[in-house]
Amino acid sequence: MAHIIVVGNEKGGSGKSTTSMHVATALARMGHRVGGLDLDVRQRSFGRYVENRAAFRAQAGIDLPMPLMTMPAEGPDPLTPALQQLERDCDFILLDCPGSHTRLSQMAHAVADTLITPLNDSFVDFDLLARMSPEGEVLGPSIYAEMVWGARQMRAQAGGGAIDWLVLRNRLGTQQMHNKRKVGGALTELSRRIGFRVAPGFSERVIFRELFPRGLTLLDLKDVGTEAMSMSHIAARQELRDLITELHLPGVAVSF
Repeated sequence: MAHIIVVGNEKGGSGKSTTSMHVATALARMGHRVGGLDLDVRQRSFGRYVENRAAFRAQAGIDLPMPLMTMPAEGPDPLTPALQQLERDCDFILLDCPGSHTRLSQMAHAVADTLITPLNDSFVDFDLLARMSPEGEVLGPSIYAEMVWGARQMRAQAGGGAIDWLVLRNRLGTQQMHNKRKVGGALTELSRRIGFRVAPGFSERVIFRELFPRGLTLLDLKDVGTEAMSMSHIAARQELRDLITELHLPGVAVSF
Protein backbone atom coordinates (compact mmCIF):
# COMPACT_ATOMS: atom_id res chain seq x y z
CA MET A 1 0.00 0.00 0.00
CA ALA A 2 1.06 3.55 -0.61
CA HIS A 3 2.51 5.53 2.28
CA ILE A 4 0.17 8.46 2.99
CA ILE A 5 1.64 11.85 3.89
CA VAL A 6 -0.78 14.48 5.20
CA VAL A 7 0.20 18.14 5.39
CA GLY A 8 -2.20 19.92 7.70
CA ASN A 9 -3.06 22.33 10.43
CA GLU A 10 -6.03 24.62 10.97
CA LYS A 11 -4.38 27.94 10.15
CA GLY A 12 -3.68 29.51 6.79
CA GLY A 13 -0.40 31.08 5.72
CA SER A 14 1.90 28.58 7.39
CA GLY A 15 3.43 27.16 4.21
CA LYS A 16 1.36 23.99 3.74
CA SER A 17 1.14 24.20 -0.05
CA THR A 18 4.83 25.10 -0.45
CA THR A 19 5.74 22.18 1.80
CA SER A 20 3.38 19.83 -0.08
CA MET A 21 4.77 20.74 -3.48
CA HIS A 22 8.40 20.48 -2.47
CA VAL A 23 7.98 17.14 -0.69
CA ALA A 24 5.96 15.68 -3.57
CA THR A 25 8.32 16.77 -6.33
CA ALA A 26 11.43 15.85 -4.32
CA LEU A 27 10.13 12.30 -3.96
CA ALA A 28 9.23 12.20 -7.66
CA ARG A 29 12.72 13.41 -8.60
CA MET A 30 14.21 10.54 -6.59
CA GLY A 31 12.28 8.03 -8.68
CA HIS A 32 9.28 7.39 -6.43
CA ARG A 33 5.76 7.31 -7.82
CA VAL A 34 3.87 10.12 -6.10
CA GLY A 35 0.17 10.95 -6.03
CA GLY A 36 -1.38 14.18 -4.83
CA LEU A 37 -4.75 15.23 -3.50
CA ASP A 38 -5.70 18.83 -2.69
CA LEU A 39 -8.40 18.77 -0.03
CA ASP A 40 -8.71 22.56 0.12
CA VAL A 41 -11.55 22.59 -2.40
CA ARG A 42 -11.96 26.35 -2.06
CA GLN A 43 -8.46 27.80 -2.50
CA ARG A 44 -6.73 24.79 -4.15
CA SER A 45 -3.25 26.28 -3.72
CA PHE A 46 -1.52 22.89 -4.05
CA GLY A 47 -3.65 21.93 -7.04
CA ARG A 48 -2.98 25.24 -8.78
CA TYR A 49 0.73 24.87 -8.05
CA VAL A 50 0.72 21.54 -9.92
CA GLU A 51 -1.40 23.00 -12.74
CA ASN A 52 1.11 25.84 -13.12
CA ARG A 53 3.87 23.24 -13.33
CA ALA A 54 2.09 21.26 -16.02
CA ALA A 55 1.50 24.42 -18.08
CA PHE A 56 5.12 25.55 -17.76
CA ARG A 57 6.40 22.08 -18.62
CA ALA A 58 4.32 22.01 -21.80
CA GLN A 59 5.31 25.54 -22.81
CA ALA A 60 9.03 25.11 -22.12
CA GLY A 61 9.26 21.53 -23.40
CA ILE A 62 11.01 20.39 -20.22
CA ASP A 63 10.25 17.02 -18.61
CA LEU A 64 9.81 18.03 -14.98
CA PRO A 65 8.80 15.27 -12.54
CA MET A 66 5.43 15.93 -10.97
CA PRO A 67 2.83 14.14 -8.83
CA LEU A 68 -0.19 12.39 -10.29
CA MET A 69 -3.15 14.46 -9.10
CA THR A 70 -6.77 13.49 -8.59
CA MET A 71 -9.85 15.07 -7.02
CA PRO A 72 -12.00 14.05 -4.03
CA ALA A 73 -14.97 11.95 -5.07
CA GLU A 74 -18.64 12.77 -4.61
CA GLY A 75 -20.81 11.26 -1.90
CA PRO A 76 -20.57 10.69 1.86
CA ASP A 77 -16.99 9.35 1.64
CA PRO A 78 -15.10 11.50 -0.88
CA LEU A 79 -11.66 10.38 0.29
CA THR A 80 -11.55 6.58 0.04
CA PRO A 81 -12.28 6.29 -3.72
CA ALA A 82 -9.67 8.93 -4.51
CA LEU A 83 -7.04 7.14 -2.41
CA GLN A 84 -7.90 3.79 -3.99
CA GLN A 85 -7.47 5.32 -7.43
CA LEU A 86 -4.01 6.65 -6.59
CA GLU A 87 -2.80 3.60 -4.66
CA ARG A 88 -2.77 1.51 -7.83
CA ASP A 89 0.05 3.61 -9.28
CA CYS A 90 1.78 5.35 -6.37
CA ASP A 91 4.36 4.65 -3.68
CA PHE A 92 3.46 7.83 -1.79
CA ILE A 93 0.27 9.87 -1.66
CA LEU A 94 0.41 13.43 -0.38
CA LEU A 95 -2.74 15.11 0.94
CA ASP A 96 -2.77 18.89 1.39
CA CYS A 97 -5.45 19.93 3.91
CA PRO A 98 -7.24 23.29 4.17
CA GLY A 99 -6.37 25.82 6.84
CA SER A 100 -9.61 25.16 8.68
CA HIS A 101 -11.44 22.30 10.33
CA THR A 102 -13.47 20.28 7.83
CA ARG A 103 -14.82 16.76 7.85
CA LEU A 104 -12.62 15.92 4.86
CA SER A 105 -9.54 17.16 6.68
CA GLN A 106 -10.45 15.11 9.75
CA MET A 107 -10.82 12.01 7.58
CA ALA A 108 -7.43 12.67 5.98
CA HIS A 109 -5.68 12.90 9.35
CA ALA A 110 -7.12 9.53 10.35
CA VAL A 111 -5.45 7.80 7.36
CA ALA A 112 -2.06 9.54 7.69
CA ASP A 113 1.06 7.44 8.05
CA THR A 114 3.11 10.64 8.29
CA LEU A 115 1.62 13.96 9.39
CA ILE A 116 3.47 17.21 8.65
CA THR A 117 2.25 20.33 10.48
CA PRO A 118 4.00 23.51 9.30
CA LEU A 119 3.86 26.38 11.80
CA ASN A 120 5.14 29.91 11.56
CA ASP A 121 7.64 30.21 14.38
CA SER A 122 5.57 32.34 16.74
CA PHE A 123 3.27 31.95 19.72
CA VAL A 124 0.35 32.97 17.49
CA ASP A 125 0.73 29.68 15.62
CA PHE A 126 1.79 27.79 18.75
CA ASP A 127 -1.69 28.48 20.11
CA LEU A 128 -3.00 26.08 17.48
CA LEU A 129 -1.29 23.26 19.37
CA ALA A 130 -1.58 24.29 23.01
CA ARG A 131 -3.04 26.82 25.39
CA MET A 132 -0.53 28.86 27.36
CA SER A 133 -0.75 30.97 30.49
CA PRO A 134 0.42 34.62 30.43
CA GLU A 135 3.54 33.39 32.24
CA GLY A 136 4.36 31.02 29.37
CA GLU A 137 3.27 27.77 31.02
CA VAL A 138 1.74 25.13 28.74
CA LEU A 139 -1.75 24.51 30.09
CA GLY A 140 -2.88 21.77 27.73
CA PRO A 141 -3.53 20.79 24.12
CA SER A 142 -5.55 23.11 21.90
CA ILE A 143 -8.08 22.50 19.12
CA TYR A 144 -5.80 21.08 16.44
CA ALA A 145 -3.85 18.84 18.82
CA GLU A 146 -7.16 17.45 20.08
CA MET A 147 -8.24 16.77 16.50
CA VAL A 148 -5.01 14.85 15.84
CA TRP A 149 -5.59 12.88 19.04
CA GLY A 150 -9.06 11.96 17.76
CA ALA A 151 -7.59 10.92 14.40
CA ARG A 152 -5.09 8.68 16.18
CA GLN A 153 -7.92 7.02 18.08
CA MET A 154 -9.90 6.48 14.87
CA ARG A 155 -6.83 5.00 13.18
CA ALA A 156 -6.17 2.67 16.11
CA GLN A 157 -9.78 1.46 16.11
CA ALA A 158 -9.46 0.70 12.39
CA GLY A 159 -6.33 -1.37 13.02
CA GLY A 160 -3.91 1.11 11.48
CA GLY A 161 -0.42 1.84 12.72
CA ALA A 162 0.80 4.89 14.57
CA ILE A 163 0.89 8.34 12.99
CA ASP A 164 4.38 9.80 12.81
CA TRP A 165 3.72 13.50 13.51
CA LEU A 166 6.33 16.09 12.55
CA VAL A 167 5.88 19.79 13.41
CA LEU A 168 7.89 22.13 11.15
CA ARG A 169 9.11 25.47 12.47
CA ASN A 170 8.78 27.60 9.33
CA ARG A 171 10.05 31.16 8.89
CA LEU A 172 12.70 30.83 11.55
CA GLY A 173 14.67 34.02 12.13
CA THR A 174 18.32 34.10 11.16
CA GLN A 175 19.23 35.02 14.72
CA GLN A 176 18.27 33.16 17.89
CA MET A 177 16.11 35.87 19.38
CA HIS A 178 14.58 35.51 22.83
CA ASN A 179 11.09 34.82 21.48
CA LYS A 180 12.42 32.11 19.15
CA ARG A 181 14.09 30.35 22.05
CA LYS A 182 10.87 30.51 24.06
CA VAL A 183 8.85 29.05 21.18
CA GLY A 184 11.41 26.29 20.75
CA GLY A 185 11.38 25.43 24.43
CA ALA A 186 7.59 25.36 24.54
CA LEU A 187 7.43 23.11 21.46
CA THR A 188 9.97 20.71 22.95
CA GLU A 189 7.98 20.47 26.18
CA LEU A 190 4.69 20.00 24.33
CA SER A 191 6.17 17.39 21.97
CA ARG A 192 6.84 15.10 24.90
CA ARG A 193 3.30 15.54 26.21
CA ILE A 194 1.28 14.97 23.04
CA GLY A 195 3.68 12.99 20.88
CA PHE A 196 5.19 14.80 17.92
CA ARG A 197 8.70 15.48 16.62
CA VAL A 198 10.02 18.99 15.97
CA ALA A 199 12.13 19.96 12.97
CA PRO A 200 13.20 23.20 11.27
CA GLY A 201 11.28 23.86 8.06
CA PHE A 202 11.75 26.62 5.49
CA SER A 203 13.07 30.08 6.22
CA GLU A 204 11.30 33.14 4.83
CA ARG A 205 12.70 33.59 1.30
CA VAL A 206 11.58 35.58 -1.74
CA ILE A 207 12.37 32.61 -4.00
CA PHE A 208 9.28 30.68 -2.81
CA ARG A 209 6.93 33.42 -4.02
CA GLU A 210 8.73 33.57 -7.37
CA LEU A 211 8.50 29.82 -8.01
CA PHE A 212 4.71 29.42 -7.69
CA PRO A 213 3.55 31.04 -10.99
CA ARG A 214 5.60 28.54 -13.02
CA GLY A 215 4.97 25.63 -10.67
CA LEU A 216 8.67 25.25 -9.96
CA THR A 217 10.51 24.08 -6.86
CA LEU A 218 14.02 24.63 -5.57
CA LEU A 219 15.17 21.44 -7.26
CA ASP A 220 14.11 22.66 -10.73
CA LEU A 221 16.27 25.77 -10.96
CA LYS A 222 19.13 24.20 -12.92
CA ASP A 223 16.69 22.53 -15.33
CA VAL A 224 15.21 25.89 -16.29
CA GLY A 225 18.51 27.63 -16.89
CA THR A 226 19.32 29.08 -13.47
CA GLU A 227 22.99 28.23 -13.48
CA ALA A 228 24.16 30.71 -10.86
CA MET A 229 22.79 29.50 -7.53
CA SER A 230 22.83 32.18 -4.86
CA MET A 231 23.71 31.40 -1.27
CA SER A 232 20.01 31.76 -0.42
CA HIS A 233 19.11 29.11 -3.02
CA ILE A 234 21.78 26.75 -1.72
CA ALA A 235 20.63 27.21 1.86
CA ALA A 236 17.01 26.61 0.84
CA ARG A 237 17.95 23.37 -0.94
CA GLN A 238 19.71 22.23 2.21
CA GLU A 239 16.56 22.96 4.22
CA LEU A 240 14.59 20.76 1.83
CA ARG A 241 17.24 18.03 2.03
CA ASP A 242 17.09 18.14 5.82
CA LEU A 243 13.28 17.98 5.76
CA ILE A 244 13.14 14.91 3.52
CA THR A 245 15.75 13.22 5.70
CA GLU A 246 13.86 14.07 8.91
CA LEU A 247 10.63 12.58 7.56
CA HIS A 248 12.11 9.06 7.83
CA LEU A 249 9.97 7.84 4.92
CA PRO A 250 10.22 4.13 4.06
CA GLY A 251 12.61 3.33 1.24
CA VAL A 252 13.70 6.95 0.77
CA ALA A 253 17.40 7.85 0.64
CA VAL A 254 17.98 11.52 -0.10
CA SER A 255 19.87 11.87 -3.40
CA PHE A 256 19.75 15.54 -4.36
